[in-house]
Amino acid sequence: MRLPGKEVEVFLWDGLEVGFGRRKFRSAPEAMMSFEWPWQYSFPPFFTLQPNVDTRQKQLTAWCSLVLSYCRVNKLYTMTVSEAQESPLFNNWKLQRKLPLESILVVLEELRKKGNLEWLDKNKSSFLVMWRCPEEWGKLIYQWVSKNGMTNSVFTLYELSNGEDTESEEFHGLEETMLLRALQALQQDHKAEIITLDDGRGVKFF
Repeated sequence: MRLPGKEVEVFLWDGLEVGFGRRKFRSAPEAMMSFEWPWQYSFPPFFTLQPNVDTRQKQLTAWCSLVLSYCRVNKLYTMTVSEAQESPLFNNWKLQRKLPLESILVVLEELRKKGNLEWLDKNKSSFLVMWRCPEEWGKLIYQWVSKNGMTNSVFTLYELSNGEDTESEEFHGLEETMLLRALQALQQDHKAEIITLDDGRGVKFF
């Protein structure tokens, strides 16, 4: 089968670097224009998980990669399943195709198995997407602390993720759920301690 600019075999996704990204979703046209979608997204059969084991696994690999790339570009960290259902990620309005809920849950579970997703409640209605693992976020945060001579300093969580001093850092805007995971990783390495402050939680770096 031939697609624009590509010659492909149906359901083969080997070697593709496609990827998944925010809670407040932009309008469909805006999201469609601002994110560089992989070629599979314009391929109708992509929105139906196939029964063949090998083909299905290749589909899941491509969907997982798409989910992570989309979330990375849009700086998405947490999402509900209902939000995911309505997002452009699983809905191609131009093709009038959408991934069914059952298939979305299969993709999310595959991400969990890979260590890129964590369910946030027992009902599995909301989840944390880890397109960068907590340890990597922790490393970025600690590099900033060390570079600026701020060891033995105390910060509120808000100061770290939304303060003026971190505006140029990759972790600026990091959602609290992921921020806490990153700080917990640093705490395990004895580089930080999560503490309780009068106005909420904070962290002291060592």
